Amino acid sequence: MLRYLPFLLIIALTIYAFIDCLNTPEEEVKHLPKVIWVIIILLFSIVGPVVWLFAGKKRTAVGGAFGGGRARRAQWVAPDDNPEFLKSLGDEQEKKNDKDDDA
Repeated sequence: MLRYLPFLLIIALTIYAFIDCLNTPEEEVKHLPKVIWVIIILLFSIVGPVVWLFAGKKRTAVGGAFGGGRARRAQWVAPDDNPEFLKSLGDEQEKKNDKDDDA
């Protein structure tokens, strides 16, 4: 079983890089057109995926803690870190207290 592990790791790396390449928007692909990257990933089983992961895609840091770059999508914020959500909870609590005082 252990002798199949390197082969399975190469297949997994190739599949991951292939799917990552297909899901990457064209404007984030570096150096070569996306079609060429797909061919490189599929033809060169070890080197192709590794080169794609290191050089084929613009990568940005995500989140404020890492001095993050600008993400292309809005990042999800946990409810307890979202000031708008916390304010809405406070507003709801005030409304509830006002109703209780009226009764």
